[in-house]
Amino acid sequence: MQNALGYAYARQALTGNSVLSWVQQAQKRVRGGTSEEAAASLAQKGIEVMIGEAVFLSPHELSIAGKALSASQIIIATGDENIVPTIDGLNDVGYITNVQAVSLPTLPRRLAILGGGAIGMEFAQLFHRFGAEVTVLEHGTALLDKEDRELADTLCTLLSNEGLRLETNVELRRVQRDPEGKCLTICCNKREEEELVVDEILLAIGRKPSLSSLQLEKAGVKTSKKGIVVDATLRTSQRHIWAAGDVTGALQFTHVAYEQGKLAVQNAFAHAPQPFDDHVIPWVTYTNPALGHVGKTEEQLRQDDVEYRVGRMFLKDVERAVAEGKTEGLVKLLVDQQGTILGGHILAEGAGDLLAPIILAMQAGIPVEKLAATIMPYPNMVEGVRWAADKV
Repeated sequence: MQNALGYAYARQALTGNSVLSWVQQAQKRVRGGTSEEAAASLAQKGIEVMIGEAVFLSPHELSIAGKALSASQIIIATGDENIVPTIDGLNDVGYITNVQAVSLPTLPRRLAILGGGAIGMEFAQLFHRFGAEVTVLEHGTALLDKEDRELADTLCTLLSNEGLRLETNVELRRVQRDPEGKCLTICCNKREEEELVVDEILLAIGRKPSLSSLQLEKAGVKTSKKGIVVDATLRTSQRHIWAAGDVTGALQFTHVAYEQGKLAVQNAFAHAPQPFDDHVIPWVTYTNPALGHVGKTEEQLRQDDVEYRVGRMFLKDVERAVAEGKTEGLVKLLVDQQGTILGGHILAEGAGDLLAPIILAMQAGIPVEKLAATIMPYPNMVEGVRWAADKV
C-alpha cells in the first residue's frame, strides 16, 4: 500500500489481540511483576507486606487476614472501584470493566460502552480501531463533560467520523440475553425505544472510593458521599490517621494519588504537616488525538463570572503538524486581564507532553507574555503553545 506521500510500504501483521498481549506484558513491566514479587522486593528493604482484607477494630487497631495489628500512625490508600448502575438484568447478563478489557482472550465484534467520560472514549476508539462495532451510551447531556466544550466537541466529531456511534441522553431500560449476544433496550435522546445487540458490555460510568470493608466507624473516621473527609494536609478526623489518593474523593488520577501518597507519609512523621497543592492538576484523555487539560475551562470561567481572554492556535497552522499530516486539533489558552494563565487545553497527538510549558507557567506564576516570548525549537508541535500564547 502507499502512504499520503505516495511511498509504498509493506503492511505488517498487526491485530488487536497481538496489541492487547503487548499491553499486558507492558503492564507487568511497569508494575515490576506480580503482587508477590513486589512484596518480596519491599521485604528486602525491611518493609513487611501483608496481603488481605483490612478491617479496623479501633482507632489504632486493624485486623488483616485474621492477624491483629496496632499502629501509632495509619495511612489509608485503598483506592477506588467501579460504580455499578442499577439496571434491570445487567448483573445477570454480565459486563466487563476497563481492567478486564485489556485482558480479554478475544476481541468482541460488537461492543456497548456505558459512559462517555475519558475511560469510555479511550476504549471506544481503541476497540473500534481493532475492528469492533462500538456504541457509546452516555446518560448525561454531553460526552467528556469535564472538558472544555470546544475541544471535546471537536474530538467527538473526529470519533464519529471514524465510525463510532456516540449517544447522549440515553435511558438504558434493561439488559437481557439474546441468541445473538447481549441485548440492551435503550432510548436515545427521547427517540423511539430500540434494541442494541452486542457481544460485550464495557462499564465506564465512573468510580467510587473503596471503603465498604474497612469499617471506618470503628476507627472514628468521618466520610462523605465523596469519600474519606480530609483536611488540606490529608489528615482525617482522627489526628493519627491519614488518607491519600482516590479514597479521598479527589481527582482520580495516578499522578495525584502518587503525590498525595508521598505527602501523607511525610506528614505522618512531621512536626508541621504541609498542605497538598492541588491548584494546578493536569490530566489527559488518551484518545488519538489526545485531549490534554489543565486549569479552568471556558464554561467554568463563565459560570464563575470571570473575565478572560482566549488564545487559539489551530494545528493546521503549525508547520510540524502540517508536515506530519496531523492537523486535526488546536491549542487553547484562557488568560485573565493581568496575563495569568487560568487554563490550557490541547487537542493533539502527544497533548500530555505539550501541556508541560503551560503547567510550569501556571505553577510558577509565569505570565502569558513570557510564554509567548519563549523561543521553541523549530519545527515542533510545541510551537503551537507559543503561538497560542501570542494570540491572547
